[in-house]
Amino acid sequence: MDKENLTNYRPISHLSFLSKLTERVVKLRLTEYLSGNNLLNSFQSAYIKHHSTETTLLSVHDHIIKAMGRQQVTCLTLLDLSAAFDTIDHSILLERLSSWFGITSTALSWIQSYLLNRSFYVNIENSKSSVFQLLYGVPQGSVLGPLLFILYTTPLSTVISKSSADHHLYADDTQLLLSFSAADFSYNITHLENTISNVYNWMSSNFLSLNPSKTEFLIIGLPQQLSKLRSPTIHLPNDVTLTPVDSARNLGVIFDNNLTFSQHISAISKSCFHDIRDLRRIRNTIDLTTACTIATSLIHSKVDYCNSLLLNLPATQTNRLQLVLNSAARAVTKTPKFHHITPILKSLHWLKINERIQYKVLSLTYKSLQTGKPCYLRSLLSFTPNRSTRSSSLVTLNRPSNCSRLKITNRSFYHSAPALWNTLPPDLRQLSHHHPLSQPICNSPVSALSCSLFLKKLKTHLFHFSFPP
Repeated sequence: MDKENLTNYRPISHLSFLSKLTERVVKLRLTEYLSGNNLLNSFQSAYIKHHSTETTLLSVHDHIIKAMGRQQVTCLTLLDLSAAFDTIDHSILLERLSSWFGITSTALSWIQSYLLNRSFYVNIENSKSSVFQLLYGVPQGSVLGPLLFILYTTPLSTVISKSSADHHLYADDTQLLLSFSAADFSYNITHLENTISNVYNWMSSNFLSLNPSKTEFLIIGLPQQLSKLRSPTIHLPNDVTLTPVDSARNLGVIFDNNLTFSQHISAISKSCFHDIRDLRRIRNTIDLTTACTIATSLIHSKVDYCNSLLLNLPATQTNRLQLVLNSAARAVTKTPKFHHITPILKSLHWLKINERIQYKVLSLTYKSLQTGKPCYLRSLLSFTPNRSTRSSSLVTLNRPSNCSRLKITNRSFYHSAPALWNTLPPDLRQLSHHHPLSQPICNSPVSALSCSLFLKKLKTHLFHFSFPP
């Protein structure tokens, strides 16, 4: 980054080991209290167990796909905050912890002492600034700071929920979604602007600031529906006008206006091939085990990141990722370019791309059923009624009957996860004796298999599809 650009500098607090250890204890106890009393924001996915960027994006993706199946377009607005962790007002945070979350007495006093009377200075190379009092914000790089931030911003979901727009939060990233018919664009875009204005006002009153330069706006839909829109723009507060972009990076995934993920796959391929070239340069100096570890950490991590969004994409797209995997396998095993790759992949125990995608979708389905989290994914899954048959001891999911005729709906988690799940062999779908299927959502585990055993059996099952005997 440019050293002369001051916006590139992000001070990180240099905290002692004992401080972080104490924070970790407090965080564990605070998280247990919030989870046990259902006080965590169901729309916030950052720093919460069983929630991730992938579950967030999968829910957003599912919303958009279902709208496209109804011949609607979706406005996706990605709001970004400026220095969000640095502008938290301590008095507002303490009052919110007390009134919203019931944290009082000694616990509140401890958090107050943690926040107040801090001082800091900035050290760059051999130069030190003067000492200042830390009147706002939470320490950057702290253990407890991120959790306090998401508690601070919890009322934002209440503000947004008063409108018809859907939303998801991930730390300081806010996503607004509004789906409608292209013929109703003018009315709905005004409604979206009002929602953004309410968000802006709430943030201003809570000393948070929207960053217009990083706020992006997409209109996603089928080409036939997008062609009906004329000069679509939205107006933000402070006379900022946004025009829709063709693509935008959303939590590490590039969304485009037709949801093809073509640009995202291109970016993955470019990055992975760069790593593969580097791996080839050093391959003669390392053994096979080390080469496999490097490929897994650098290449598989990129290919598998949020790959549940790629379910049922056209083969022309997924084949591009398969080429990346094939090239990585050749680099690891030092196999010539035109040798048959299937035996090589099999020897490395690498699933092919389609099976890797199915593995991710099914693992997310299993975890949602077992834990009930995240609730926005768990609510998309429902059980078929029990019958007195041989299959009544199996977990079987309902596949929605109101499927659109459009092929794109097959990419929805809502439609495809149950279909994939129901094709699993019986030993992977054994029902726990403690779970009543009559209750839509229950805290008891659904599957009789532990997570590690389920994933092991699942990979073995999918391995036979990648490499049939």
